[in-house]
Amino acid sequence: MGKKTLKAENHRRRTKLRHWLGMVTLAAFSMIAVMNTEADSPTNAPPAKTQLATFGGGCFWCTEAVFERLDGVKSVVSGYAGGKTPNPTYKQVCSGETGHAEVIQVEFDPAKISFAKLLETFWQAHDPTTLNRQGADAGTQYRSVIYYHDEAQKQAAEKSKKDAQIQFTAPIVTEIAPMAKFYAAEDYHQDYFRNNPNAPYCSFVIRPKLQKLKKP
Repeated sequence: MGKKTLKAENHRRRTKLRHWLGMVTLAAFSMIAVMNTEADSPTNAPPAKTQLATFGGGCFWCTEAVFERLDGVKSVVSGYAGGKTPNPTYKQVCSGETGHAEVIQVEFDPAKISFAKLLETFWQAHDPTTLNRQGADAGTQYRSVIYYHDEAQKQAAEKSKKDAQIQFTAPIVTEIAPMAKFYAAEDYHQDYFRNNPNAPYCSFVIRPKLQKLKKP
C-alpha cells in the first residue's frame, strides 16, 4: 500500500471514528434528557407535602383521640399554645396563669383529607358554645380555639364557623387566631387514650364521645 493510499485510509478511519463518537454522545445526551423529563413528570413527582392544623377543644386527651382516627391524618401531638409562658408545664397551664390553651397539632395529608373536613370534625368533637369549659373541665386552658397557620386556613376557619352556627342554638364562642408558638406536652399526655384505654377518664368521657361520633 503506497503512502498516499495509507494516508487516505487513515483519514477515512479517523472520520468514521469521529462520526461514531458523535453518534454515541448524541444518544447519551438524548437519554439524559428523557430521564430528566420523566423525573419532572407528574406521575413521578414527589408526594404532596403534609400540612399542620392546630385546634383547642377542651381536654387534649379527647381531641387527640378523635383526630387520630381520621384517614389522612399522619400524626397528632398534644400540647399548649396561645399563652405567654415559654415551655410551660402541665401544672403551670392548669393554673390558668400562662394564658395557654390545651391544643392538638395535627399533621395531615391534604390529598387525603382537607382542612375543611378537619374543621367539620372539630365542630362535632366538642361544644363550641361554652366559654372556657368542656363538660366538667373548666378554665381558660379549655377554651375553644382554632389557630390558623396561613391566610387560607384563616378564611376557611371563619367560613366554617359561620356555617357551623346553624347546628347550635347558642352562639359559637370559638376563638380564631394566628398560630404563634406550639409547645408539645409531656410524653405521658401523648396517645393518652391509646395507651390508657381503661383509665377512668378514657372509659367515662373519651370512649362515649368516640362512640357518639361514629353515629351518622
